[in-house]
Amino acid sequence: MSSGYCILLRSATALSSTGRRLSVHSGYRQQQRRLHASTASAFEDSALKDSPSTLSGLPYFSIYYNDVYEVDMPPGHRFPMAKYRQVREAVQSKLTNADEQKVIQCTFSVSPLATYEQLSTTHCPEYIQRYLRGQMTESENRNIGFPWTLQHVNRTLSSTGGTVAASLDAYAEYLRRCNSQVENAHLCWSAHVAGGTHHAFEDYGEGFCIFSDIAVAANVLLQKYPYQPSSAGSTADRGIRRILIIDLDVHQGNGNAKLFQENDRVQTFSVHCRSNYFSKKESSDLDVELPSGCTDETYLSTLSHWLRRIEQHPFDDSDLLDQKPFDFIFYQAGVDIHKDDRLGRLSITQEGISRRNKMVYEFAHRM
Repeated sequence: MSSGYCILLRSATALSSTGRRLSVHSGYRQQQRRLHASTASAFEDSALKDSPSTLSGLPYFSIYYNDVYEVDMPPGHRFPMAKYRQVREAVQSKLTNADEQKVIQCTFSVSPLATYEQLSTTHCPEYIQRYLRGQMTESENRNIGFPWTLQHVNRTLSSTGGTVAASLDAYAEYLRRCNSQVENAHLCWSAHVAGGTHHAFEDYGEGFCIFSDIAVAANVLLQKYPYQPSSAGSTADRGIRRILIIDLDVHQGNGNAKLFQENDRVQTFSVHCRSNYFSKKESSDLDVELPSGCTDETYLSTLSHWLRRIEQHPFDDSDLLDQKPFDFIFYQAGVDIHKDDRLGRLSITQEGISRRNKMVYEFAHRM
């Protein structure tokens, strides 16, 4: 049974780190202590508390954001850092009204910082330490696209930590619903208004991505909730067997494709622009390329076709004929496919993006 969905809205109570002490610049440690001086909870604690849905009976949707970790960008830098706060405030306003109307129970929390243990499920320890210590070369920073600063260390760690926290929330909510025998227990959602750093590799980053938040979150879930098949004394499987990543950013999710290339527990599905590769193309489990200038009709019909194919033939895994193919779905809801995105090269309207999102949600509901 599909047990959780995490949405990355690319354009969280701050939790204290429970991981190994990092050997990093003292200024970073002092800044981290100030940011978390009032924090009493850790990652694991959030999974043990009763959620609002358990208490109210309403659908529960936890949302994390990291725009509190402000970064002073160099003058003229092309990365639109301000968009994260703008998107979060718009989402918060809309969902607060829905909450007041008793349609859905939402929580907005500052994204916690990812721990060393979490990052090291996916990335090279030496690479993690060099980044945190500010020991990256000029060439490496140029390839990433950001200058190294202490401000950006916190933003980077929160970009990953928020996705990890959102993922754990979704699965913990699923477990609570199962224990309470709630109808449609598998429809558990959470989101991070940040992240989507799918161009990060094991030991290097590119395209404004240092660590892959989705890959780290997927590996943390697989580690924390290992799959346990049903036995004579149990009626159902437990844990997470397989994860699906749906990446609808305008660029290929090349980092995630490479990170999970030899891992059949995580399937990667990327729909992207054929002429918008800025580095080596990698092989996802399923890659779908669209031509420059692609409009709503072509985009949506193509996506619909491939979602149906995945639903009918989930990567040709014959062992899944009698069970749900995925226990957890990550959705990278990239908006750089919009016709007004100056670097996107696709021509999708706002309505087209809304229809795309609805299509993915309905697919997840069926799965």
